[in-house]
Amino acid sequence: MHVETIRYYERIGLIPQPPRGRSYRHYPESTVRTLRFIRNAQEFGFTLKEIEGLIALERRDAGCQDMCGQVELKLAEVEKKIAALTALRDELARLLKQSPRRGRHTECKVYECLSSGSGC
Repeated sequence: MHVETIRYYERIGLIPQPPRGRSYRHYPESTVRTLRFIRNAQEFGFTLKEIEGLIALERRDAGCQDMCGQVELKLAEVEKKIAALTALRDELARLLKQSPRRGRHTECKVYECLSSGSGC
């Protein structure tokens, strides 16, 4: 993680500011664990706002059910995005099927659809 990123996390309260040494900051193991948690949660697609909520659950010693509830919400969001992307893929494939792929661009179904924006 970059220094600027860590300092940003300090500013927004995701991690506490450490006591300062002479020329560098020394982070306790608990902060290192939190940074690892943040990085891993981001890899699973959680936003910083969502991660803040997960960290709040951890700090108040919430149960596994609470953590799983947050993951269920994220899963539902991902499934909704997948459905939207699948519909978009199908629409693009349909549009390509309708296009003759020859002639001028003004004769192209893709151009026509993108230009009109209605009922392609």
